[in-house]
Amino acid sequence: MDLPAQLAVAATPLAALWLARAGTDAVCPDLPATRAALAAVPIAALELAPPLARRIEGFGLRRLGDVLALPRASLGARLGKPFVIDLARALGEIADPQTCFVFPERFEQGLELPAPVEAAPVLLFAARRLIAALAGWLAARNAAVRAIECLIDHGHGVITAVPLAFSAPVHSASRIERVLKERLDALTLSAPALALRLCAREAEAREDRSHALFDGGGQRREALAELMDRLAARLGPQAVQGLACHADHRPELASRPGSEKPTLKASLPSVPPRPLWLVEPPEALRELHGRPQRAGPLALLAGPERIESGWWDGGDARRDYFIAVDSGQRWLWIFRDPRPPGGWFLHGWFA
Repeated sequence: MDLPAQLAVAATPLAALWLARAGTDAVCPDLPATRAALAAVPIAALELAPPLARRIEGFGLRRLGDVLALPRASLGARLGKPFVIDLARALGEIADPQTCFVFPERFEQGLELPAPVEAAPVLLFAARRLIAALAGWLAARNAAVRAIECLIDHGHGVITAVPLAFSAPVHSASRIERVLKERLDALTLSAPALALRLCAREAEAREDRSHALFDGGGQRREALAELMDRLAARLGPQAVQGLACHADHRPELASRPGSEKPTLKASLPSVPPRPLWLVEPPEALRELHGRPQRAGPLALLAGPERIESGWWDGGDARRDYFIAVDSGQRWLWIFRDPRPPGGWFLHGWFA
């Protein structure tokens, strides 16, 4: 983020802070060296409250060495006890315990724009700084997020909320940026934007997976998740849905639309191949000499597989499924209904 840094080393935390502000590049390995280096520090490096700074300046004191040469009791009487205590902390005369850093549980950071912005896509340039800060926050927590919110401030209390939802937890700045770009490209601002704010209210532990050494399986999964996120951002969350397993032997009821990834707590039993493309409702097939026909006779490759279920909910199904190939070498999933009047039906496509 192009932030300047100034380092200093001292025997006490407060002395190191004052030396760093003074820009001395001092390295003081012990207390005597620290006290000697502090003597040259300007009073301005202490960043005192303006009334106290003016009072010290009125005494003609310009450097910390001038202050340390005066009697400590007289300084306390004229400049106040807190200032004398700070001097003692910097010199190592009293303990200087530091408050432990507590990492924020939520991420929320804003950025004021240098000029009003009227086109939403232009906001992506400014949002990159906030996304980089969010990625750093996630990296420090070893966490990922499923949803974040970008708030566009138009002034006078007018806020445009741009929620971003992800199909899987993300921590990469590039993925977040690409999804935000899709949303901003389709957004029309109601008024010029004056500031941005990025919020992540919930984070979860990052799930590290073992990737395959050669076939790149992990990269393919990430690429698919990113594609789903970009499509949802461009077309709307209702336009992209996932599938969740449902405990039912009837193929048309074995899966349901769902946004969450299904969790299998036990290994599934071995089942014959299933097509991903089902025909709904099943297409009735012609029958000639007891053989199913569809633009010619179908060759049966595997089966039968009996599926009998649904008697308890009024959707009683009794079917004998076969894998078949048509004259165009396309693989079909067909079934025969053993109940009168019977018949053959096409229920799915393998390829």
